Amino acid sequence: MTVPPQAEPPLLEMKGVGKDYRGVAALKNIDFDLRRGEVHAIVGENGAGKSTLVKILSGAVMPTRGEIRLEGKRIQIAGPAFARRYGIAMVYQETSLVPTMTVAQNLYLGDEKFFNRLRGTYIEAQQFLQSLNFPVDPTATVLSLGTAKRQMVEIARAVRLEAKVIIFDEPTATLTPEEKHHLFALIERLREQQVSIVFISHALEEALEISDRITILRDGSHIITDDAKSFSRETIIRHMVGRSLTDDLYGRAADGRQSRPAGEKVLSVQNLSMQNVVRNTSFSVFAGQVTGVFGLVGSGRTETARIIAGVAKRDFFHGGDVRFENRSVRYRTPRAAVGEGVVYVTEDRKGDGFFETMSVAENIYIGQISSRDSRGIVASLSETRALAEIWKKKLNIRALSSDPRVIELSGGNQQKVVIAKALVQRPKLILFDEPTRGVDVGAIAEIHHLIGALADDGLAVVVISSYLPEILSLSDRILVSRQGRIVEELSPDEATSESVMFAAVY
Repeated sequence: MTVPPQAEPPLLEMKGVGKDYRGVAALKNIDFDLRRGEVHAIVGENGAGKSTLVKILSGAVMPTRGEIRLEGKRIQIAGPAFARRYGIAMVYQETSLVPTMTVAQNLYLGDEKFFNRLRGTYIEAQQFLQSLNFPVDPTATVLSLGTAKRQMVEIARAVRLEAKVIIFDEPTATLTPEEKHHLFALIERLREQQVSIVFISHALEEALEISDRITILRDGSHIITDDAKSFSRETIIRHMVGRSLTDDLYGRAADGRQSRPAGEKVLSVQNLSMQNVVRNTSFSVFAGQVTGVFGLVGSGRTETARIIAGVAKRDFFHGGDVRFENRSVRYRTPRAAVGEGVVYVTEDRKGDGFFETMSVAENIYIGQISSRDSRGIVASLSETRALAEIWKKKLNIRALSSDPRVIELSGGNQQKVVIAKALVQRPKLILFDEPTRGVDVGAIAEIHHLIGALADDGLAVVVISSYLPEILSLSDRILVSRQGRIVEELSPDEATSESVMFAAVY
C-alpha cells in the first residue's frame, strides 16, 4: 500500500472534539486527522466512542465542543445534508435505505433529475452496480433484499455521490468472502482516485490488511494513532481493552479442549423445505452441546433456524418434519415456539431484536411477558427495573445512564439486551444467529463464555455464524450448510478451516 505523504496537510481534522450525553462524556476531546487518499481505520471496544465520532462527521450528531476543519477551513456539520455538501458520505452498519422504494430509487434519492424517466434510471443504476461488481437488481424493492445486498446498495449510494470522504461502519459484516474481496478492490480504486476512507471494523485482520493508519479509542478517549504496519492483532487488542484477550478468544480451536458429550436429543429435523431456499435438509441437536452451523450468505442457514422458531413457515406440502422433545411440531408464530422453550436470537438486532425507543428494562420485560411462565402483561415499575438490573449484571450491559433507551447503547450492549430478552424466556433450545456480528473483541469473549455456560447448564444451543474461527472455537459439533441443506457434519477434531470452507463452497 502507498501511504500518502506525511508532509501534505490533512484533508480533514478534528481538534478537541467531545460529546456529552446528560452530562456524561461519551467522547473526550478527541484529536483525529485524515489524509487525502488514505484508508484510516478506527477500532475500539463497543462504547469506545467510534460511532459517536463518525456520526459527528456525518452530521447525525452535533459535538458538544471542539472544531472540525476540511482542507484547512473550519466547518460546522449541522446535519447530514451539510455533510453531503462538504463531500462526506456515510455507509451505516444498519442501513438507512427506504425499504418500500426500489434499489435504483434509493441510489438517486435526494439527487434526482428534474425530468426523470424511470426506465432510464433503472438502466443507469444497472450499469453503475455492474461497474462495482454488485449483483443487485435495480428494480427490486429494498424490502425484498437480504442484509448483504442492502449493504451493497448502501455502499453504492455513497460511492455514487463522488464524496471526498467515505465513512464505512462495519461494511463487511454481512458479506461473503467473494463480496468482501470486491469491496476491498473497490476501496483500493477509491484510494487511487484520492478519496479518503474512514474504516470501522471489529474484524481486526481487515483493519490490518486494508488500512494505512489505525486509530484506537478506549472509553471515549484517544489511545494511539500509528501506521498500520506498526501494529499486530495482539497489540491492537491490548490497546483496545488494556489487556490481552488472545487466550479468551477462539481458544477451543487452539488448545484442543474436549467436546461436551451429547445429551438427550432435543431437536430432530427431517427433509425440511421452504421454496428454493431450504431444500430437504436434515439434522439433529442435542442437549448440553453447542451445535455450530457454518455457511455462506444464501446457504439457507438463517431460514432454517427461522422455520424452527416459527418466524418463517415451511412448505405446506412436502415441507418435512420438525420434532422437538420427540413431538412433531409446526410453530405458526414465534410466541408458540417460545411457549414450548424454543427461542431464536436474530442476526438483525436493529430490525427484529429490540424496540429502539424503549428502555433496556422495558425491552427485557417484554421478553419476560412472552415466556412460558408469564403472569400477564401488567408489571410494576420496580419489578421491571429489578429484572433489568439482574440481567445487566449477568451480561455486563454497560450504559451512560441508569436506564437508557436501547438506541443509545453501543452495538455490543444492544446485542446483550437482545440476548437477555431471549434468556429471560427460559429456553430449552436457543438458536443464536450471528451472535457476535458487529461486536468488539471484549464483548465477543463475554458472549462466547455465556454460550459455553448455557451448554454446560444442559441447554441445547445452536450457533449460526459465517466466521470460521468462531465456529471452530465454540462448537461441539459442526454442521455445514450449502445451497439450502446441511451437507456435512464434522467433529471439532476433524474440522479445519480448509475442510469446513471446502464443504461450504463445493
